[in-house]
Amino acid sequence: MSSTDLSSVEFIVQSLAQTAVDQEQVFGDLDAVVGDGDLGYSLARGFEKVLADWDTFKRDDVATFLQQIALTISSRIGGTSGPLWGTAFLRASAAAKQTDTIDGAAAVAMLRGATDGIKARGNADLGDKTLLDALIPATDELERQLAAGASPAQCRTAFAAKTRECADATSEMEARRGRASYSGARSIGSPDAGAAAVAIIVERMVADWP
Repeated sequence: MSSTDLSSVEFIVQSLAQTAVDQEQVFGDLDAVVGDGDLGYSLARGFEKVLADWDTFKRDDVATFLQQIALTISSRIGGTSGPLWGTAFLRASAAAKQTDTIDGAAAVAMLRGATDGIKARGNADLGDKTLLDALIPATDELERQLAAGASPAQCRTAFAAKTRECADATSEMEARRGRASYSGARSIGSPDAGAAAVAIIVERMVADWP
């Protein structure tokens, strides 16, 4: 495993963590709109811990690194959010064990592993689970771009554009009973908090990528 491969994964995790902390108020405002009160606060507290412990994580390989992130998240984020995000990182860690390099195909495999982990948590009272509304179609788009021979920069841009498109589309949807902890129908015109969080994180990652 080359240091460049691990550095790429570190960059993504650190971007996610910093964005979650920086955008706590934004995500919290979305929570209030849809009636799911823990996304902004829980994400910020959990990923604050990731950033605080950043230099203590072992960098032996990608899988081990992601496993440590999963354990930190699970122990820090309360309610259903901690197990949800922890499971996603654990699935990504398992996917990373199957490859020696983090190329486009490996990135797709890790994203598939993460979404499988989120889905495995079930449907009840998981407001964050709605991030799948953006993440699954965006992963499909990334895979299409790779198959078409797009450059890494083009792939990242397309991935970000699809997450935003899908997040915006949730503003026209009503929350499905049992999928999340909503007390009623989502206010039409307001994006889903989980999907919007994914879009904001990915957009920042793409903008900051060296």
